[in-house]
Amino acid sequence: MVETCYIPKDLAEALRIRKETGARPIAGGTDLMVVHRRGTGIVPTFPWPVMIVTQLDELKGIFAEDGQVSILSGSTCHELESSELLPYQVRKAASLMGAQSLRNLATIGGNVCNASPKGDLPVPLIMLDAKVELVSATGSRQMLLDEFITGPKKTALQDDELLYRIIIPTPKQPFCYLWYRKIGTRRANAISKLSMSAALTVDEKGNIIDFRCANGASGPKVARSRKVEEMVIGTHVDELEAKLESILDAYDSILSPHAMPQYRRSSTRRMLAYFLTEVSKMPDRTIIE
Repeated sequence: MVETCYIPKDLAEALRIRKETGARPIAGGTDLMVVHRRGTGIVPTFPWPVMIVTQLDELKGIFAEDGQVSILSGSTCHELESSELLPYQVRKAASLMGAQSLRNLATIGGNVCNASPKGDLPVPLIMLDAKVELVSATGSRQMLLDEFITGPKKTALQDDELLYRIIIPTPKQPFCYLWYRKIGTRRANAISKLSMSAALTVDEKGNIIDFRCANGASGPKVARSRKVEEMVIGTHVDELEAKLESILDAYDSILSPHAMPQYRRSSTRRMLAYFLTEVSKMPDRTIIE
């Protein structure tokens, strides 16, 4: 049970309620309903007032403009996996989030604001330098998603704010190689044990001019090292194999020393090594499976 449940008719009312009461938003509820469940057929107990935002059309949609793609926070994972506007890794991550019935309910806003270290969507989004736009009754602000998620189950969302949209900037040069891998207990409906999203661009001479890599479920939040990325950028693809061990050793340092560290380091090394090795063998642009 809950003390109070609000169902605003539009975004303006939702922001007013949020400011006046601090009620927490629920969209699909696929995480919160599980966390606060009390048993089969029993209404979950929430320790704070809640606000249903599923019905707000102002929070639904995916569109491209001004060199970037915007995903409104109420967009479902099924809508993400079906949208040709979105980068491959985002669509792939969304497609692996549980059963179809869950993907029809779960929203990108919920997945991001839940801030679970095992969350699927923040991994490719942080790799892509995605930003979030937060709105309140008094204004809006933007910040990098990597800075918005501050730790496990913690974000920079203030008590009067709602997540309005996620913004993915278009890279200066199209990625030549794209990759996403999720490791779970089984092939479907599995919570991530580890995940990795990677992308790389080469110029006409084979020099790497852009490289991004982010790792999920390997620490308190998504792990990304721009220092390691800089080690790869500027390298010729034919030199990747020679530099591989030093790249992998540097990547080790960003992974958590807790929670099965040997497994996480070993598996992460293999994933990153696989991606870079495949790049060195493939002369053509491709999605690496």
